[in-house]
Amino acid sequence: MKQHSEGFLRIVQEARLRISESDVATVYTRMQNGEDITILDVREESEFAAGHIPGALHLSKGIIERDVETRFPDRNQELILYCGGGYRSALAADNLQRMGYTNVISMDGGMRAWRDAGHKEAD
Repeated sequence: MKQHSEGFLRIVQEARLRISESDVATVYTRMQNGEDITILDVREESEFAAGHIPGALHLSKGIIERDVETRFPDRNQELILYCGGGYRSALAADNLQRMGYTNVISMDGGMRAWRDAGHKEAD
């Protein structure tokens, strides 16, 4: 597992105080129940190409703030974000809330937790 710097972990912890998070089990159950949810993978393109949650759309952390309003103009639409471990998605969720999005959720544990739970992935 990647060792993150102290400064990075600090800003992630601060963001987590301001955002909503969901665990993998809840997201998976909602998918299995056929709920119409929007899942955004905020990892790099190469990470997405190597495997992602089925049905997830890609909008990397590097461009999400630039492109989200065009792709998802309804600021009340629920957006579930995930990354590799839940850190980048927390930061992205925080920024989207600052942009006026009201229903943003970061999936705690990210793709690592998804895989650890044994769930299938798309490639």
